[in-house]
Amino acid sequence: MLPLVGSDGQKRLRDGSVLVIGAGGLGSPALLYLTAAGVGRIGIVDDDTVEITNLQRQIIHTTAAVGEAKVESARRRLGELNPEIQIEVLERRLSVENALEILDGWDVVIDGSDNFATRYTLSDACEILGIPWVFGSIHRFEGQVTVFNHEGGPNYRDLFPTAPPPELAPNCAEAGVLGVLPGLVGTIQATEALKLLLGIGESLSGRLLTIDALSMDLRILDYSSESNREAVTEMSEESITAACSSIVMAQEPQQSNGVSSLTPLEFVMRLDEGWSPFLLDVRRPVEEMIVSLPGTDLRITHRAVPKRSSEIPRDRDVVVYCRTGGRSDEVVNWLGESGWSRDRVFNLLGGIHLWSDTVDPLVPKY
Repeated sequence: MLPLVGSDGQKRLRDGSVLVIGAGGLGSPALLYLTAAGVGRIGIVDDDTVEITNLQRQIIHTTAAVGEAKVESARRRLGELNPEIQIEVLERRLSVENALEILDGWDVVIDGSDNFATRYTLSDACEILGIPWVFGSIHRFEGQVTVFNHEGGPNYRDLFPTAPPPELAPNCAEAGVLGVLPGLVGTIQATEALKLLLGIGESLSGRLLTIDALSMDLRILDYSSESNREAVTEMSEESITAACSSIVMAQEPQQSNGVSSLTPLEFVMRLDEGWSPFLLDVRRPVEEMIVSLPGTDLRITHRAVPKRSSEIPRDRDVVVYCRTGGRSDEVVNWLGESGWSRDRVFNLLGGIHLWSDTVDPLVPKY
């Protein structure tokens, strides 16, 4: 019925394809509306599983899907909504090694990721392949949307040459987010993708839409291509690392720099054998109000550890924990590089969440 769409436009949607990176807060509404609109081929890339704490914002998933791969949960829901389209899923993380292979052949890409390394990887791959992509980001009560790499328009590296420091851009798990905000941003992303497929309207290419949910102020900020930036012609891990040099690249807890780690079950078993380590919580005060692990000796926000390091003993074993193990991994590596004995500093893998899963289910996840 829409004059700018009509039956010809519906056929264009049917013949079009959109790849969505991430089936989380942004990907959920985008996927639902693209499917309802009749986009003929939709792809989903995500390597995560559904957690109960996702459901406040990741509306494509249900309580029954907790523990299931997000791509499979999303595929089932989309199939129920529109069984006449093609849904392709990849249970993988987008990386420098696979980005060109994954993105090749899609008309439009929607960014539903939550980290800078993936965004720079996506940007470079789309620039090489000549694919427009719709960027979205969320932080507490604020959101941003724009379109990159459209018809010679600017790309992500033009607007963000390097990633900001981590304290200025924590992810949703660390900073929190108003649950409806990803719905607003993801829906706008789907709108931009549909406009690109239909060839109608004015895209957000070269224009950054900012949303303040507290005041409902919407602003448009113009930006342009950086004339001095060399075009990206090949994927490079070094280039991504350089752009993200101010942030920790790891997305999962890991053992590095010779510092040890242990699971919650291993930690409890060693306590039962008489071990008495110093237990350090590196979460924020608001998180401490939700729950703390028994026996916690001290809480220092992880970014404040260097300033307050004198409060952490050097003559005892130190176990560091946080919500899921990422921030504690940063801290134990910093301690290991700053004079603490590497064999006496431990990251509690999985943090509060793995403790709840394996030690005490009454410990709440958040």
